[in-house]
This record gives sequence, structure tokens and C-alpha cells, in this order.
Amino acid sequence: MKKQSFILILTALLSLSVVLAGCGSANNRGSGSPAATEPAASTTDNGGNAPVEAEKPTEITIMLPLNTSETPPDTIKTELEKLTNTKLTYQFFPADTYEEKLNTSFATGSLPQVTYLKNQTTFIQMKDAIKDGQFWEIGPYLTEFPNLNKLKPEILNNTKVEGKLYSLYIGRPLARQGIIYRKDWADKLGLSAPANVDDLFEMAKAFTEKDPDGNGQKDTTGLADRNELVYGAFKTVSAWFGTPNNWGEQDGQLQPEFMFPQYIDTMDFFKKLRDNGYMNQDFAATSKTDAVNMFTSGKAGLYIGGSMQDIDSLNKDLIKNVPDAVLDTHSMVAGPDGGFAQWMIPGYNNIILFPKSAVKDEAELKKILAFFDKMMTPEVANLMYWGIEGTHYTVVEGKAKVADDKELIEREVKPFKDSVIGEAETNGMYESYNTLPGRIHAEELIKENVKVGVPDPTAALDSQTFTDKGVELQQLITDATYQYIYGQIDKAGFEKAVEQWKSRGGSKIIEEYNAAIN
Repeated sequence: MKKQSFILILTALLSLSVVLAGCGSANNRGSGSPAATEPAASTTDNGGNAPVEAEKPTEITIMLPLNTSETPPDTIKTELEKLTNTKLTYQFFPADTYEEKLNTSFATGSLPQVTYLKNQTTFIQMKDAIKDGQFWEIGPYLTEFPNLNKLKPEILNNTKVEGKLYSLYIGRPLARQGIIYRKDWADKLGLSAPANVDDLFEMAKAFTEKDPDGNGQKDTTGLADRNELVYGAFKTVSAWFGTPNNWGEQDGQLQPEFMFPQYIDTMDFFKKLRDNGYMNQDFAATSKTDAVNMFTSGKAGLYIGGSMQDIDSLNKDLIKNVPDAVLDTHSMVAGPDGGFAQWMIPGYNNIILFPKSAVKDEAELKKILAFFDKMMTPEVANLMYWGIEGTHYTVVEGKAKVADDKELIEREVKPFKDSVIGEAETNGMYESYNTLPGRIHAEELIKENVKVGVPDPTAALDSQTFTDKGVELQQLITDATYQYIYGQIDKAGFEKAVEQWKSRGGSKIIEEYNAAIN
């Protein structure tokens, strides 16, 4: 009898605990906790007697480049796991050596389930492996995920391989590049923002020769540039001269940009700048970090290329050294023919692939895609891009205002910010609330840039020879460009390099791109 009573009491206690657990769950939902933070609702089996275990967090390993000096703490990751019901392992590797790590991991079959590439170049290098079936095709699944299905079709098309989609993209404005310059120097010397390429040259000259910092010494330089022909100053200025964006039509067919006379004109412009000392003499060996330091130390007045949005970080570091400095942005620089042009990216600066060596089956792939579908909700996108509201940013006039502690944001948020797929139009995240006049100006100019934007006509085309040899062959042109600007070769020498490019596979690339576009 005692044994029977004990069993009845135990049964009653167990039933009461189930009821109380259910009440606690309901109370949590009522407190405003986001639905995405909760595991799947418990259900019962046939007779409603035994509760079914909640859905376990999806375990995902993610490899991506790190553009900061330190691996971030788990501040953002912890919140992200709660919002998406995941257990995430981030493998951060320094951006400077990421390509090497990517290649090694691929060669050893150790790429994780989610693999971020580094840029468009590494994407090209992976195309053979994609064609070989080593990554999952995801195009057929996107319609199952309402948020992923919002990604821009025109940008997705630019990442397709042989007409199939294997990747998600990290969106970027089409044309962010322009000039960041010392407005206080320009005002002192009576200069306006350069209206054309001749004005740009004169500004670089004045910033070098007319003692803009007023210290009585000849210790300033016009332009601080770096060893990067695309995201440094060269390609942006080249567009102003009328050079096409990577490829353009000439004599009825597509030709590479360096076979156009405007490319030669651009090299002449930079050679003249360098010969006269109006830019850093060793720019071809100058890292981005060193070029930035040159500008923010107060020793250079022009920073061209990349993104005008960089004015925030440049200003922050510059005023530490020169408290009275004033920066502004500019991009509408007319070429010799009086026209305006801006080169445009294909709408992304990086993509994500899903290796079959790590993602074993379709069910696992769909769980991973479900994570990225949640990333494209405003709540998750804002967390990853801006951080935690009240700590890393506040909302002002419906936009995100970044907190004053920039070091905290750099350390805790920046590594995740660089991994957000889509863009504000598709993932609903806040746009930036800006107070720096030069940054406000930059956002206006970015919209204007697109109106005169020049796309790359080969962005969605495929050339097997370019996939196999494009990076190697481009190095021939890059080296010859630097040699020309440095005065080590003349026009004939540059044209010889172009002939080498053609004979080693370039002619085949021209043939394949023209066949593809026709």
C-alpha cells in the first residue's frame, strides 16, 4: 500500500512539473523574446503522454577572412546562436594570408561546411572545382527560403557558373569609390574639389609644393597610394580617363582594358605624378596599412579608390594627430573628353560556398541554408552588421548610429559585419546614421556614381582559359603597369608585355569571351 501511494505521489509531481514548464515557456514568449531564439515547440506522441525533445541547435562551422588584428570575442556569436538556434564554430584567418589558407584547406579536403572566399579573384580560382561538382548547387533550394529568395537576381546571375548558382553573396554598393581629401588644405590654398583630371593633378601638386600644413617645411605629399591597381587609386582614375571596366568593346569585339589608349593615358598620368614627387615614390611596394598611416599622420592630402565610406575611420585616426583637420569626399571628376564615368563592381565583394566534402547530404545543406535565411531577417542582420543595440549602436531617426567606442566595435563587431549576406534592401538592416559631413556627402555621391556607372561586360560570362590562367596572366600586366609608371619600360615595352599576355593564353580568353557574349 505504501509502495502504491509513493507511485501515485511521484506521478502527480511529474505531471505538475510538466505544467509548470509549459507556463514558464509561455511567460518567456510573452516577455517579447524573439521567436527565433526558442527551440521548436514541444509536441506529444500518440496519446499525448510523452513530450518530444526540442529540436537541437544546428552545428555549423564557418571559415572566413579576418580584416581586424584580433579574433573577436564571443559577444556577437553568443547572441547569434540564440537567435538562430545554432551552435557556431567560426574559423577566422587573417585576410592577408587567407588565400593561402583557402588553397591549403581545399587541397587537403578540410574546408568547413560554410566557406567564405576572399574576393572575386579567389572565386575565379574556385570555378574549376565548382564545375567539377565539389560544391553544392543551391539555386534550386532558394525558393524554399523566403528571405534568401529576396537576394537580387542580377547579382546572383553574376556569381553563376555555367548558368548554375552555387553561392550566396555579400552585397556592396555598386560604385563606392572616389576621393577622400584634406578640405582644410584645399580651403587654405584656395582650391575647390577637382572638376576634372587636370584639376586633380594640380591639387596633388599644390598639396606637395605649397606647404598646406603651414609648418614651413616641404614634408607633405599629394597622393598616398598603395600596391593595388584595382582598389587603390589607379582603376578609379582610369575610369575617369574613359578606360572600360576590365573589358570593353573595340573594333567590334570585346577587348581587355589595357588594350585601350585610355589605359596608357592613365599610366602617363601616374608616371607624371610620381616623376614630380606628387605621390609616394614607392607606392607599388606600399601596403594599404602604410598608405592609410601616411594619410592619417597628416603627411598626404589625397586618398583615392576603395570606398569613400572609409572617411569615418580615416577621420577618426587623422584628428588624433591633427585635431583641426577637415576631410571631404568627391567623385565627379571629368575625363579629358569632359565626360563622367565610374567603374562598378558586380554587386558583391565576396561569396560563400558549401563544400560537398563537409556538407554530407541535402538535409544538412537545408539546415545551413535555414541559418542564412534567418541571417536575412532585420533582427539578425542588424546584430551581425551593427552589433548589440545600446552597446554598439543606437537607433536615431530609423538608422543605426554607431557608438563612440570605435575600438570596441572594431574588436567585437567588424569581423561579423564583413560576413552579412545581401544588403539593406534585401535583409532589412538599418542604414547608417551619419553626422560627419564628408560621410553624408559620400553617401550622396555613391548614388550619383551609379548614374554614370560602367559595368564589367564579362561579369556573368565564362572563359575556361581565364579561369585557368587569368590570375597568372594578369600579373604580367600588373608588373608592366608598375614598370611603365616607374619609368623602367616605355610604351613599346608595355605593348610587348601585352603581346606576351596574348601569346600565353590571352588571345584565347578574348576568343572565349566573345563567343560567350555572342
